[in-house]
Amino acid sequence: MKPIANISLKTKGSRRDLLRSGAGLLAGGLVGQFAHVFGSDDLAGQPKLKITSVKTYLLRTNLKRPFGVSVSVPLGKTRETLLVKLETDAGLVGWGETAEISGTRGTIDNHLAPRLIGCNPMEYRQLWRALWGPNFGNGLAVGGVETALNDLRGKALNLPIAELFGGRMRDKVPVYVSALEYVEGREIEQHYPETAITMVEHGHKAIKMRLGRYSVAREAKVAAAVRAAVGPDIQLMVDGNGGYTMANAIRMGHVLNDLGFEFFEEPLPQSPKYAGYDELRRKLPLPLAGGEALDSRASAKQLIDRRSVDIIQPDISLCGGLGEVLFISEMAKLSSIRCLPHCWGGDILIAATTHLLSLLPDPHWGLPTDTPMLELDQSENPWRNGLATERFELKDGFITVPTKPGLGIEVDEDVVKHYAV
Repeated sequence: MKPIANISLKTKGSRRDLLRSGAGLLAGGLVGQFAHVFGSDDLAGQPKLKITSVKTYLLRTNLKRPFGVSVSVPLGKTRETLLVKLETDAGLVGWGETAEISGTRGTIDNHLAPRLIGCNPMEYRQLWRALWGPNFGNGLAVGGVETALNDLRGKALNLPIAELFGGRMRDKVPVYVSALEYVEGREIEQHYPETAITMVEHGHKAIKMRLGRYSVAREAKVAAAVRAAVGPDIQLMVDGNGGYTMANAIRMGHVLNDLGFEFFEEPLPQSPKYAGYDELRRKLPLPLAGGEALDSRASAKQLIDRRSVDIIQPDISLCGGLGEVLFISEMAKLSSIRCLPHCWGGDILIAATTHLLSLLPDPHWGLPTDTPMLELDQSENPWRNGLATERFELKDGFITVPTKPGLGIEVDEDVVKHYAV
């Protein structure tokens, strides 16, 4: 065998190039000849990396104008997100995003990080099991770390995350914007129709609004005004955010059905364990969506077995990561329940969810009229189109799936430092 020329491990940059070159050789079936170059096992044929640090960053910003959902009393004045950064001895880093709820940061720092230090991020299955072991089911902690692991794996193999899980089924994903929320100093009678028109002018073809803060009589008129403003061809959805009783949810459901809305999301409280949703689903005339608060495949199975929803909405950052949501989507498909993953975060979560949605099949074998959609929040968020150094490609109601390795984005660490607390 001829010697390999011009290979150096003197700098982090050259080592990264070496890893990426190695991925191409591995893909070409040359593992046996070149495995020793990467320090990998002969059988595995994967880059031999070590995780050297696990860092968390809590980002916080003061909102220019308080906003919130139906049950936000008072309206929120700040916004937060929790980022996870995995570093390796090869200079490669992976990023994840989750929420700092129920001690997520402490779980990662004190319990998950010790399980990761010194491990090879390529050993995904082993690490996945180890992450669930010591945390008593904290899907938020696992979700942030698992996303970062997948970002690392993709970069090491020079593959986008979608290709790590079998390859994308589409290059573009349809988007629905979550754009109409309660804002301080703005009445929904004017704010909602005006904002909906703006979204349509920006090329969006599907819009979700938040309802449930005020009476059914008042908000029924607002829903009708939005429908009149955008016309019959724009898809409309409603998120109740747990702001309804059973009786009022049914009343509003009939209003929304008459107006041609696509689904009614989580009108009843999520806790405990989506109680009452199976009964509400039987009484609603339009599809019932829910599941953003699921913390794992186990809790999702309960919702699916009860047939509590028509559309299940697990969130990568809340229920254990991309692999967990893929598993949930397959379980849901067996029961003819659609999967539309929840997404309410910054560029890291948007990128991860876009990769996920590229993997989900259409719900039937016919023409793709119900392709899974990306929820794209439009409320004030400096980490959306600001945390990543490049903007996502949005056009005609679709987002292009990133094609660069890992998540396909580069995180601006100056932005991280600016907002970190």
